[in-house]
Amino acid sequence: MCGIVGYVGPRQAALIVLGGLKKLEYRGYDSAGVAVLHANGGIEVERAVGKLSNLQERLYQKPLVGTIGIGHTRWATHGGVTEFNAHPHVGRNGRVAVVHNGIIENYAELRQEMAAEGISFNSETDTEVAAHLVDGYLAGGADLLTAVQRTLPAIQGASAFVFLSPQEPESLVVARLGNAGGIVIGIGDGEMFVASDIPAILEYTRNVIFLENRQMARVTRAGVAIFTFEGKPVQARVHTIPWDPVSAEKGPYRHFMQKEISEQPRAITDTIRGRVDFHRGRVVLDSVPLTPSEAQKLDRVIIAACGSSYHAGLVGKFMLETLARVPVEVDYGSEFRYRNPLITPTTALLAITQSGETVDTLAAMEAGREYGAKLWSIVNVIGSQAHRLADGYILMQAGLEIGVATTKAFTASLVDLYLLALHLGQLRETLPAEVLRRAVNDLARLPDLVGRVSEPLPIYDELAEIFFKREHFLFLGRGLNYPVALEGALKLKEISYIHAEGYPAGEMKHGPIALIDEVMPVVTVAPRDNVYDKMISQMEQVKARNGTVIGLLQEGDEIARSKADYVLEVPAAPQFLAPVLNIIPLQWLAYAMAVRRGADVDQPRNLAKSVTVE
Repeated sequence: MCGIVGYVGPRQAALIVLGGLKKLEYRGYDSAGVAVLHANGGIEVERAVGKLSNLQERLYQKPLVGTIGIGHTRWATHGGVTEFNAHPHVGRNGRVAVVHNGIIENYAELRQEMAAEGISFNSETDTEVAAHLVDGYLAGGADLLTAVQRTLPAIQGASAFVFLSPQEPESLVVARLGNAGGIVIGIGDGEMFVASDIPAILEYTRNVIFLENRQMARVTRAGVAIFTFEGKPVQARVHTIPWDPVSAEKGPYRHFMQKEISEQPRAITDTIRGRVDFHRGRVVLDSVPLTPSEAQKLDRVIIAACGSSYHAGLVGKFMLETLARVPVEVDYGSEFRYRNPLITPTTALLAITQSGETVDTLAAMEAGREYGAKLWSIVNVIGSQAHRLADGYILMQAGLEIGVATTKAFTASLVDLYLLALHLGQLRETLPAEVLRRAVNDLARLPDLVGRVSEPLPIYDELAEIFFKREHFLFLGRGLNYPVALEGALKLKEISYIHAEGYPAGEMKHGPIALIDEVMPVVTVAPRDNVYDKMISQMEQVKARNGTVIGLLQEGDEIARSKADYVLEVPAAPQFLAPVLNIIPLQWLAYAMAVRRGADVDQPRNLAKSVTVE
């Protein structure tokens, strides 16, 4: 969840680090800090609670001068939101400073042992024990890399660290243990960068190395040397990131979320590009290597995901079962590994994760590997852990998504699931040629249809003005659009802090109907599909109880319009692509409500973009 930035080079490190942390604000944080090696050989630290602007003001009043530094934005896990709990933390004798993502699971035992030895603590955090351990080895004569190497076996739990020490004033040491979020090492010209995510360093370099689990590195101006925890040198691959730094800026938009909703036609186009042979009427997914024989032997697909990705997986279940005729289960990544799933080598585990670093989803992948499943992933971040772990993968191609509440990555993942379903249908021979060609042609039309609903309309602001003081919403959908109702409700509560429930419309009589009154709006997702008549009935039942209906309807549907108090329209779309269109007005509705309520749209309270701790 937290942000890490490090720098070694000729420039003032504090400025580089602070700028990088600003690029990571979307991950969420409650405090921040910077440590710099001063020319006199000491470590200088500045920390502040709250927004980065508070830290920036401190650094303006008291600049930290030095060309090697580290910084951190923290979400509190151990200890409250206080300045002394903010990172970086310094070792007992001032020989080392550290920033850390993750959780040291055995910190209580380590802290107790250190306290018995007379070591005092300046914070309530788990991170400080790592600083004291490394400091102790440095005091015994070890160099920084060796001190870190000796410390890591004592630490339990997934973690990522960056250390600096005045005893080695030209280097940083970085380590990754488990899946506590990524560590990216950026290669510059006479300077090097370290970060927990690519946007922090994209302004300076596109050439990066991703540190793997149980690897550590010494980073100097001249380059990087990577080792296993056992000290064996590693020849790491350098990735070239194709993103433009400008894409991380808001441009003319008020919020990143607003920008990213509007970018969905381009994201969908990029997701389709190169994966569809429109001439032959086929899907081409070379990144999911699978022979027809292997595909036909698949007995099940398990989709593991969290949050919005879980909702995408529910839509994917309809696609895969109908088009590829393979049974599909959808499981929360956070629950999957705590049961004893029935998996065989003919099972495929499909992980869906925007960041590629969601710890629960990665844990599900690891469990799938242990059981012998084929591992696939749908992921947005090139080189992320979920990308690298998978036997086959589909990159979302949504580009940088800064807003915490996912929009374009969600719709891109729906398209990726559709592509995967068609790909498996080809291999399993469950799709007649004419059906496959029609599906491919539908994809060609999709970006234009998405473009028609990706621009803001006055109706969203009008609805926000009417309903922004309401505290409860109900979202109803059926079939493919039941997950759309779930996602619409999630968007509203994520960014506007309004309690919202997504529910299968057919279950309304089994409880939620008791909540309906004149003050709770009900959003009904009711396109003209195979359950259209059922949705009309649900709208009538809401109206019969004096409820207010906001109908998400197909353009020109006068019957449904007559049942609704307010209408959001989408163009007609093929069955399996309709969810891509239907969610976008609900994204705009949530956005307008959040803006009207004065909420922090891009950085909702208590949320983070990449959930890298349990």
